[in-house]
Amino acid sequence: MDYLIVAASAFCVSGLTLFSGFGLGTLLLPVFALFFSIEVAVAATAVVHGANNVLKVSLVGKGADWAIVLRFGIPAVLAAFVGAAALGMVSGLPPITEYRLGQRVAVVTPVKLVMGGLMLGFALFELLPRLRSLEFDRRLLTLGGLLSGFFGGLSGHQGALRSAFLAKVGITTEAFVGTTAVVSLAVDVVRITVYAATFVGIGSAFALQSEAARLVFTAIAAAFVGILIARSFIQAVAMSTIQTLTGIMLLGIAIALGAGVI
Repeated sequence: MDYLIVAASAFCVSGLTLFSGFGLGTLLLPVFALFFSIEVAVAATAVVHGANNVLKVSLVGKGADWAIVLRFGIPAVLAAFVGAAALGMVSGLPPITEYRLGQRVAVVTPVKLVMGGLMLGFALFELLPRLRSLEFDRRLLTLGGLLSGFFGGLSGHQGALRSAFLAKVGITTEAFVGTTAVVSLAVDVVRITVYAATFVGIGSAFALQSEAARLVFTAIAAAFVGILIARSFIQAVAMSTIQTLTGIMLLGIAIALGAGVI
């Protein structure tokens, strides 16, 4: 059942990221959080997200606007180091409180509160019309890269901000899709490297857990199939519907995570 849940989730959301520029990490993180600690769930999601971006870059990367990739991507990569390191620091903090919810013991930790708060904020980007349609001037690309990269390193939630900054800067759809894929992959490489060094250093031993590795590889395979199939059909899906469903799921998971239920 674990493999079915992970595979179905990765398959369903992976194709949506090809045109939206975000979605896989947003929805896959709470799925992995059901099976791993939150910091390991972030790392596992990063591995799947990175593998998915390798495929996306191979398919659409040639259309990237490299002037924007450099102007937006370099600050994003630098900020991703800081965000990923921050996750390592907060993950080692002790629990804030514990309480019983029926037969279940809910544990509220600083990292869960941070993740829940971030997910709540990004849920608003999907649900509130004013934030959903948020656009930024080209002059703010460096700031956008810093913000997107930091949150990408901290929680993997880089796509909503990245899309908001890049969606209306005077580039074609092909350039937008290619540029977001290249920048996202660059941030993934940075954060996966930092996560590996940080979590192995604190004894997570994520890479040594065969069950965890199998779940990750299952998600990667399902995501690849999803993006290849969706490449032909994704344009028939309304982005407003995708954003609303994503926002509702984020809102529910954010509340559960911040309350220590998951």
